[in-house]
Amino acid sequence: MNHGAFASLDGLKAVVTGSSSGIGRAIALEFARAGADVLIHCRRSFEQIESLVGELESVGSKIEFVAADFAQFNEFKSFADRCWNKLGRVDVWVNNAGADLLTGDDSKLSYAEKLQTLFDVDIRATAVLSRNAGARMVEAGNGTIINIGWDQADRGMAGESGELFATAKNAVMGLTRSLAVSLAPNVRVNCIAPGWIRTAWGDSASEAWQERVRKETPLERWGTPEDVAKMARFLASADAAYITGQVINVNGGAVR
Repeated sequence: MNHGAFASLDGLKAVVTGSSSGIGRAIALEFARAGADVLIHCRRSFEQIESLVGELESVGSKIEFVAADFAQFNEFKSFADRCWNKLGRVDVWVNNAGADLLTGDDSKLSYAEKLQTLFDVDIRATAVLSRNAGARMVEAGNGTIINIGWDQADRGMAGESGELFATAKNAVMGLTRSLAVSLAPNVRVNCIAPGWIRTAWGDSASEAWQERVRKETPLERWGTPEDVAKMARFLASADAAYITGQVINVNGGAVR
């Protein structure tokens, strides 16, 4: 099947964690459109996953699904085994799963509890899964890992959420740089750092936040999950064969 010359993923097998909604869902769809077979994942958003499966199957790619709660250490330890068993091999691994501290039940947790949740889901799971997947890819002789950071993590954002997410995402971004060196030369590791992306929180944000986004972004609009997904497709493809150890902003040019 010809999916176009640019950033083709024809014949590749990809895992996208946290793919029931938002950025993960967009990445899964973009990968399928580019020709990849895709394994999708969620913790418990099964209705959304069922809807996504229908969309992915309409594209014509082979789809697999594995559920796991990455806050539970014993679950994500076996997650990679299940992914390889279902796909046979994995060429692209995307660590998109993260704790929702803004719109979900976890938004009611204390600061310390939120920090622990981020450590478990965003940091520990990303690090352990990346090392596990990376070791298998090194043995196979090739592979690509893509992590998700945050564009304001390394320059700071005031408030509880800013502190929490900067702590977690700086860890992921630092992990990316070091893991890229550890797994070179056959496995590439990069990180996408989204800016103001209109996901569930952005849809319900106040007019003051809408104005802040426009003011802080030179392109004067929210980014979309599809904007991030297109970068993921590029980084997963052979067109990015000389790019590793990078944190790449997808943020409409914001620098403040």
